[in-house]
Amino acid sequence: MTTQNDGVRDALSEQPFVAHLLELRDRLLRAVIAVGVIFACLFYFNNDIYVMVAGPLMAHLPEGSSMIATEVASPFLTPFKLTLMASIFLGMPFILYQLWSFIAPGLYKHEKRLMIPLVASSAFLFYVGVMFAYFVVFPLVFAFMAGTTPDGVVMATDIAKYLDFVLSLFFAFGLAFEVPIATIILVSMGMTTPDKLVEKRPYIIVGAFCLGMLLTPPDVISQTLLALPMWILFEIGVFFSRIIKRDKDRREEAEDEEGQTDVNAPSDEPKKPSPAAPAAAAFVSDPAFDVDDAPLDLERFKPLTPEELDAELDVIEAQEAEEAEEEEGGDLGESDDEGFYDDVIDEKLRRVQTLRDEGEEVKARGLLYEILGQANEEQAKVARNILDQLDEDY
Repeated sequence: MTTQNDGVRDALSEQPFVAHLLELRDRLLRAVIAVGVIFACLFYFNNDIYVMVAGPLMAHLPEGSSMIATEVASPFLTPFKLTLMASIFLGMPFILYQLWSFIAPGLYKHEKRLMIPLVASSAFLFYVGVMFAYFVVFPLVFAFMAGTTPDGVVMATDIAKYLDFVLSLFFAFGLAFEVPIATIILVSMGMTTPDKLVEKRPYIIVGAFCLGMLLTPPDVISQTLLALPMWILFEIGVFFSRIIKRDKDRREEAEDEEGQTDVNAPSDEPKKPSPAAPAAAAFVSDPAFDVDDAPLDLERFKPLTPEELDAELDVIEAQEAEEAEEEEGGDLGESDDEGFYDDVIDEKLRRVQTLRDEGEEVKARGLLYEILGQANEEQAKVARNILDQLDEDY
């Protein structure tokens, strides 16, 4: 039976590292295909997309002025680059979904419960940051730039330089709006606490302005418009991290109380008196050991004869041998049950293979998930490998 089980395990198991690499390749390939499909749909409108992105600057150019292309390939490459970035931007939810599908099987249930809202909210906040840059920051920055243009100088911006400028701001503001997510993750991992973050508020404000100086062009308006939202979002992150930490503390307290209740719960099995219990009881109840009674009556205590001592030791050894036999019998029963249970799981694994051969992949997956909740470590490893194979076939 053992040889047959080993054969099944060898046939069904593969190298986990190679399986993970293959799954990662498939996920990346799907993400690339999705971006390619979006790009193919948007490429016909690449010039319109560039005109829309250049709208905030064009609205503040002097009459009769326009943008220029100083390089030969700029009229083609610049809209091409913008369309590609827009495809990645629009396909980001699907890319994040593929990333989530790859890492989700390796996470615990409580980690999945926290990760799903974090991934969704991080994508949403990135989009909000990009929209904030386009609708709020760009009009103010370009109005300031146009208003400070010296007399006699024509403001004619190169299209390639302008694209690099707006993409850097899009990235900077999208990244800056992730501050609440970073704050919540740090608190959830126990690396800091909301109170410590509040104590470091002055340093964080200065750091926000320094980061705004590094991520934005060298003008005060864009730097300030990046630093102020980062500060506000930091306060929002501290607020939500307090809520998450309070819920986490309550959950841990409830688990500790439950564990303490289990430890203190009275056992239904009657306790067996130990061999020394009668002697201990006699020792405690003997008036001769009462410290309040003096003087002690030493004549009451007589040493045992060798025959009496041997008889007492024989009784103790017999009781210990009886207890050892009972424990060995219980262990054998448990080991027999475990062996039978392992055989049942192996039979389920063979049933999974039969379902795969019959094309019943849905039933096979359901049975595999049932096995994962019941199997030992080796059998669970085999079940995960089969799930990986089903994902590859799909």
